[in-house]
Amino acid sequence: MPDPFTLADLPALTGRAHADDASLAAAAQDWGRVVQARPAAVVRPGRPEDVAAVVRFAAERGVPVAARGAGHSPFGQGQAEGGIVLDMRSLSRVHAGTGEALLVDAGATWREVLAASLPRGLTPPVLTDYLDLTVGGTLAVGGLGGASHHHGAQTDTVAGLQVVTGTGELRHCSADEDPDLFDAVRAGLGQCGVVTRAAIRLRPARQRARRWRLYYDSAAAFVADQRTAVRDGRFGYLEGQAQLDDETGSWRYLLEAAVFYSLPDEPDEAALLGDLAFDAESVERDDTTYLAFLDRMAEGETILRAEGSWYHPHPWLNVLVPDDAVTELVPETLAATDGADLGDTGLVMLYPVRTGRLGTPLLRTPFGELAWLFALLRTGDPYDVEGCARMVARNREIFERVRDRGGTVYPVNMLPMSAKDWETHFGAAWPELAAAKRRFDPRGILTPGQRVFP
Repeated sequence: MPDPFTLADLPALTGRAHADDASLAAAAQDWGRVVQARPAAVVRPGRPEDVAAVVRFAAERGVPVAARGAGHSPFGQGQAEGGIVLDMRSLSRVHAGTGEALLVDAGATWREVLAASLPRGLTPPVLTDYLDLTVGGTLAVGGLGGASHHHGAQTDTVAGLQVVTGTGELRHCSADEDPDLFDAVRAGLGQCGVVTRAAIRLRPARQRARRWRLYYDSAAAFVADQRTAVRDGRFGYLEGQAQLDDETGSWRYLLEAAVFYSLPDEPDEAALLGDLAFDAESVERDDTTYLAFLDRMAEGETILRAEGSWYHPHPWLNVLVPDDAVTELVPETLAATDGADLGDTGLVMLYPVRTGRLGTPLLRTPFGELAWLFALLRTGDPYDVEGCARMVARNREIFERVRDRGGTVYPVNMLPMSAKDWETHFGAAWPELAAAKRRFDPRGILTPGQRVFP
């Protein structure tokens, strides 16, 4: 058990420390709405040095510490029972950029990054579908999106990081400076350090986006067309979904693809779509500004908040499936999935990433040219505890089947995992991660909610 402490025991900070009921209750809740681990204190740092001071204090006493961004962890990963939660949203400044890079605090959201980069005609290479996640939050897990088949994960687009280690040391790291720490922190699940700032590489932004929604009745054709499009790189953005027809119980498939362009140029639709086997009668297309495309989740979020399901449990599962297993494993899983398994606003996603574009050692992927992100984004009934438990148990069943076929997890899940599961997941990278944990967090205080090192 951690040593007890009060706010008066904490070091002097430029930010604020809180132990009121509202602050502690908020820090004991997350997007998943299932795990509730109440901390002893919430610290809203005023500068990176505050983070270092708090972590040093915690390390001396064996107090667990977790960094919390936008609170979108689904299973208590950003919680610290009896410990200290660092509310990183208080560190959200986007600093002046130089050239094609931008220095941002870890608590800044990707929306805030865009607000600073787009006026300069620049954009991050990879963005998650939802823009109101924090930079530090996505860098802790990888950060995949519809452009990952071109540019890898968000962790592959950072030039350098400022990190507080588990001993409270404030350090800078990159591929050239302190590379062991750099590789231990990117997609490291917060086990070896707290990211306080990141230098994000940028690329030229186009003015507009043209998006097509292409429908398929055949899973085989849907998968084949995604393989083709990802390999030749014709689209700047590509993701896929499986959609359940509640009346028939059958599944239909949606390929969502976009190209980015600037006037007077126009996309060549015939060249882009001509060899794909979608249902030509049901094509949907829209043309918007680049920013409007990136912010396409905003309307749906407003609806979900208004009708309440935004605040319901989210027993999500994200796995990476080997290419040679996708046409068997995914249809089998969907055949055993009905509306009750997904919930009223549940969503299934399926799209490939070229593993050769992923250069983050701790972002583990299956062997092969392509890995498929298969995401069952379930919504639970807040009044049906047993139903949520069944969804979590189902997540475990699917995970084990995926693992048995050579797959891995993309670690933003409501999925019980043991230390042995994590060791298997990290595979050849496990010895390096374990050594980094001993070196950078010898007291084992950082991010206990991930349950990687018991």
